[in-house]
Amino acid sequence: MTEFWLISAPGEKTCQQTWDKLMVATTRTNNLSVNNNVVKKVAQYMADVLEDSRDKVQENLLANGVDLVTYITRFQWDMAKYPIKQSLKNISEIIAKQATQIDNDLKARASAYNNLKGNLQNLERKNAGSLLTRSLADIVKKEDFVLDSEYLITMLVVVPKTGYADWQKTYETLAEMVVPRSTKLLFEDNDSGLFSVTLFTKAIDDFKHKARENKYTVRDFQYNEEELKADKEEMTRLSTDKKKQYGLPVNFQAMLLQPNKKNMKKLREVVYDLYKHLDSSAAIIDAVMDIPGLNLSQQEYYPYVYYKIDCNLLDFKV
Repeated sequence: MTEFWLISAPGEKTCQQTWDKLMVATTRTNNLSVNNNVVKKVAQYMADVLEDSRDKVQENLLANGVDLVTYITRFQWDMAKYPIKQSLKNISEIIAKQATQIDNDLKARASAYNNLKGNLQNLERKNAGSLLTRSLADIVKKEDFVLDSEYLITMLVVVPKTGYADWQKTYETLAEMVVPRSTKLLFEDNDSGLFSVTLFTKAIDDFKHKARENKYTVRDFQYNEEELKADKEEMTRLSTDKKKQYGLPVNFQAMLLQPNKKNMKKLREVVYDLYKHLDSSAAIIDAVMDIPGLNLSQQEYYPYVYYKIDCNLLDFKV
């Protein structure tokens, strides 16, 4: 587990008014939880996009080019983006606006990615299905066809494997104008084979009719080199695409703690004892907690500013 506690408390001799001002300002930062949700959403979507490479998710979860622990422990305030002369309210609103923009960008990119993924899956299905339906672009070649002929045409026929012998015996007689010895097995899968056959164009309809009667399937396909090249380029492109008025008083001490899981409770007690004098209500809570049989939780309340930073952005472990 990688967890940090960011705490801040007024230095010695700081008036109660300053403390109250800090507490009021901190109350306005409840939208930090919204920002945290946006960050986790981005991380989770990154994991979804990487799919088969989830072991690489953590190495891609970077902040300004470094891993999260390094970024947090060496964090420096960006004075240009968030001038400390502005109020906490203004700075918080700036950050919230940026988080909203990131969330909107994520939604837009997620939509574009899902469309891209859907198109790719459709192409993959075409290239991986049965010979009756799949794309033939990556199977056939220019030399498999009689091209630029006024009288001849090459047809593609899907023949069940159990019917290879019958095909060889009968294809020349399926129509009157089939070129003898013109058939060739171009490709086969587990169930059937793709045969080419050349015939005169005027015999196309008769050939298709007789082929159906013999349980052969004629694929409606015309060889067009430019279209086939465009299909292949689209497949490659899709695959590639699939694989971004006043500030706080200076008399405050901020600390970044990385607690050991076994010692969290003890550390919480030590920090509480160190700063409980800053808030008079802490003494009341102490008194209530000492009443036998009464158990009131101090959850989410401490006499100092506290914000948990959880670097475990994803639910699964890689």
